[in-house]
Amino acid sequence: MKKKWFYTLLVPGLTIIILFLFIPLIYTIGSTFIGDSGFTFSRYTTFFTDGYYVKIFSRTLKIALITALISMILGIPVAYYISRSKKSIRGVLIACTVFPLLTNSVVRSFAWMTILGKNGVINNLLMNVHVIGSPLKLLYTEFAIIIGTVYLFLPLMVVSLVGVMENIENDLLEAAESLGANRLTAFFKVVVPLSVPGLIVGSVLVFTGAFTAYTTPQLLGGNTNIVLSTLVYQRAMTLGDWTGASVVATVMIITTLTVIGVINKLAGKLNERGI
Repeated sequence: MKKKWFYTLLVPGLTIIILFLFIPLIYTIGSTFIGDSGFTFSRYTTFFTDGYYVKIFSRTLKIALITALISMILGIPVAYYISRSKKSIRGVLIACTVFPLLTNSVVRSFAWMTILGKNGVINNLLMNVHVIGSPLKLLYTEFAIIIGTVYLFLPLMVVSLVGVMENIENDLLEAAESLGANRLTAFFKVVVPLSVPGLIVGSVLVFTGAFTAYTTPQLLGGNTNIVLSTLVYQRAMTLGDWTGASVVATVMIITTLTVIGVINKLAGKLNERGI
């Protein structure tokens, strides 16, 4: 009887998921395989043989992977510091970390435009100290997109890691140090391996966000550094090619799922080796 009520309670949620997620998703993906003569893979063959689309795909994947890697490198020490802080301070530090997420991504992107522009903060500073003679081209580059996406999604990595690291007992570090390991060695041999679950969650969130981000690449990358998300908008809203936009969206979904699978597989291998 209890099981019957349990499954009954699932019905409203499952109905919403099926109606508003699975059915539209199946329709979107299914439409890309239907051509004038029936079932076809031609749209995907065209996508992966066209140099223009391959370049955009490679750029998007590269930006997302670099963003995830940088967020991981920056997030580990920050999360460790927060997790080892006093409980009274820890809440304040987490709030400061999450606070940028409360600001609209458009506002944050415009802020970086004023920092990276030809007359922005960085160029003015470098010119005032006579490091450069003319402004550097920092805005409307892949570098600008990576900086913007790291700033956008780094808090997700930090929060994911803090939740795991704060459960690592200090006794483990003390035991490692008593066996001859210095603090740095103990950190990499004890803390980092035990933080793998948080790294997985953080990496997936950051990669997915960076891979599908639209506002930041559009504002900081301009029209010369198109990524898949801006390509979807271009195909659908500018050209009215909804099927072409669906192809790009499907490629994004499959790529995201593949990368998530690789990250989980790699994490499993690291755990098996005890790294």
